[in-house]
Amino acid sequence: MALSNRIREFRFKYGEITQKDLADLVGVSRQTMNSIENSKHAPTIDVAIRIADVFRESIDGMFGYEYEGKPEFLVVCVSFAGDRDAIGTDYKD
Repeated sequence: MALSNRIREFRFKYGEITQKDLADLVGVSRQTMNSIENSKHAPTIDVAIRIADVFRESIDGMFGYEYEGKPEFLVVCVSFAGDRDAIGTDYKD
């Protein structure tokens, strides 16, 4: 999984907001904001929404995700979500 973000770009685009000021607006510590901005940790959905809201940006405009797994795994998950019988006889509860 590769999650990227544009937090630093937007902090400087909108008046050079410090990590501390952004963290206060979002409701997390400066250390947490630093870890998120530097892609050391992924934000929760709630925190990601609050960060995007500060900059009036969409979630996908603020964060990027590149799926690095096997495509067939994704297909199995989607098939499972739609119809258990579509998976085949190998399925066990």
